[in-house]
Amino acid sequence: MTTFNTDKSSSLNTDENLPDIPEKELVERYQKLYGGLVNDTLREMGYVHQTLPNDIMPLRDHMCVAGIAFTVRGRKSTETEGEMEQRAQMLDSLHENSVVVWDTHRDDESAHWGEVMTKAAIRAGCRGAIVDGGVRDTHLVLDQNFPVFIRYRSSNGMLGRFRMTDFQQPITIGHVMIYPGDVIFADIDGAIVVPRKLAVKVLLRSEEIRGEEQVYKQWIDDGMSPEEVVKRGGYF
Repeated sequence: MTTFNTDKSSSLNTDENLPDIPEKELVERYQKLYGGLVNDTLREMGYVHQTLPNDIMPLRDHMCVAGIAFTVRGRKSTETEGEMEQRAQMLDSLHENSVVVWDTHRDDESAHWGEVMTKAAIRAGCRGAIVDGGVRDTHLVLDQNFPVFIRYRSSNGMLGRFRMTDFQQPITIGHVMIYPGDVIFADIDGAIVVPRKLAVKVLLRSEEIRGEEQVYKQWIDDGMSPEEVVKRGGYF
């Protein structure tokens, strides 16, 4: 088992012209945004491939989560020796404001998240889980009010079918490379990865665009034509 040795105190801001924002405040401010807004901001900055596969969706439509990527990787395996100890080590390493992000190599059989993992994650201060795979104990996960994004549901446990190989290592899901410490945002429109070095810049620009959108919406409510909205700098 190897882990990516990151400094949790490392700055979320690499631009000296921007303010430093504490991690907790940053993720809570991201939580007030929405997927299309964050995506448009990244596109404006030239980052056009930051969304995870479109089939990774929330267990319930209202679920939304923002946090710091805690990466996990695994693959199909019948080997069981030491598997539970590995899971425990991973769960013990979860930290406040994290979001678990599972790279399963597109496993299509096992449930990689469930009731007891949810309990352990909540206790650690984790904010949610993004799983490129399955969940089980779904009703018991939902009872805990914990945002979970998955591809499918299954009663199949991992033991003897799948095992974790690494955590806190760079992973790839779809076309996106995800590093421990990146910012994760997910809502009803799917999951987005914001590179850590851009976290503050993307947040501030997204908040700015949100304010601009309120103006465009008011123009439409006031009866302005779409052509005139565009001429005045708005968009659709």
